[in-house]
Amino acid sequence: MHGTIESAAKLDALRERASSLPLEQFDPGDPELFRTDTFWPYFDRLRREDPVHYCKDSMFGPYWSVTRYNDIMEIETNHSVFSSASSLGGITIRDIDPDLRRESFISMDPPRHAAQRKTVAPMFTPTHLDNLALNIRKRSAECLDNLPRGEVFDWVDRVSIELTTQMLAVLFDFPWEDRRKLTRWSDIATTIPGPDGLVATEDERQAELAECAGYFARLWKERIAQPPKSDLLSMMAHGAATRDMDAKNFLGNLILLIVGGNDTTRNTMSGSLHALSQHPEQYRKLRENPELLDSFVPEVIRWQTPLAHMRRTALADFEFRGKQIRKGDKVVMWYVSGNRDEEAIERPYDFIIDRARPRTHLSFGFGIHRCVGLRLAELQLKIIWEEILKRFDHIDVVGEPKRVYSSFVKGFEALPVKIAA
Repeated sequence: MHGTIESAAKLDALRERASSLPLEQFDPGDPELFRTDTFWPYFDRLRREDPVHYCKDSMFGPYWSVTRYNDIMEIETNHSVFSSASSLGGITIRDIDPDLRRESFISMDPPRHAAQRKTVAPMFTPTHLDNLALNIRKRSAECLDNLPRGEVFDWVDRVSIELTTQMLAVLFDFPWEDRRKLTRWSDIATTIPGPDGLVATEDERQAELAECAGYFARLWKERIAQPPKSDLLSMMAHGAATRDMDAKNFLGNLILLIVGGNDTTRNTMSGSLHALSQHPEQYRKLRENPELLDSFVPEVIRWQTPLAHMRRTALADFEFRGKQIRKGDKVVMWYVSGNRDEEAIERPYDFIIDRARPRTHLSFGFGIHRCVGLRLAELQLKIIWEEILKRFDHIDVVGEPKRVYSSFVKGFEALPVKIAA
């Protein structure tokens, strides 16, 4: 009990700091704020007092923060001034050594972006999603039926990771017995190297990504030699815009699809159970009205915001909301803040599973870079919860989640739960 009181006092002190710290000292991209779930008051204050904020010094260097919903949409759609290009730094707050940057279609500007994105788009058509739904339901049912009763287990590992890595294996037609490699590579792609991280150094991180590239290169050769099939790798191997990609572009697109298919769905799958545990009245409402899943799913995606931000780089000097952004400046669009913007979303700090306009959120981005797999993510979440509601009256969260040390991926490393025997 003493440890719990001590932790609560520490968190209160961190939150108090957000109200007293001078704005010029704000560094909302500090991953420790996300690991401790104490970033909310920083963004609340920025939206009120300094919605386009400049941080002069951080572990990621200087950067601008854009924190209001409508401002984020404006930056997101101004491709002539704000670039996604990997050659300028890419889409995250953390800069990568120029020699190690890998281009993907999300880190391309028009018109090149559209051609590569269009290659994989057929995976996410309504007809293909209908076919995938049968597979998703079968695997979800098997996973849930094998969960232990009456004992504590980690929901992240047993359900969220397992189901999303299975889905990735299906999408890539990846060897089933090696499917957990996909989860590992996704985590490695977004981790911050350090003594407490998944890897200690950037060299170690690059070595594991090279393993990913080598594994997929072997699969690529197989797909080229085969007639076109409906998996993502075959689509790229035979697509006019992607079949001649260089090694960096190839790995860049692989990492994009792996992270997009893994982290976002996996962390919202965990976040959905955590949100319901914090709002028992909403959990009860969902059990009594399963038809509310259609609004519950987008609401929990807003609530979780599994990717906290996207970054752009200014191509020219530009005045925005009275602030002078310079050519080459890093501009971070904080989706996690836009999704709590009172001016765009009614009662944004309330979790409301029957919200009237639940798709008013930025979790999938906005404009041409909006997540290509968003309908698949929604489908997976809807099906898993349909199957949960069929089987379990209640799943209890029995401890605090362990959160990811990242200001890009907003997720859970572990979530202890228990299902009554």
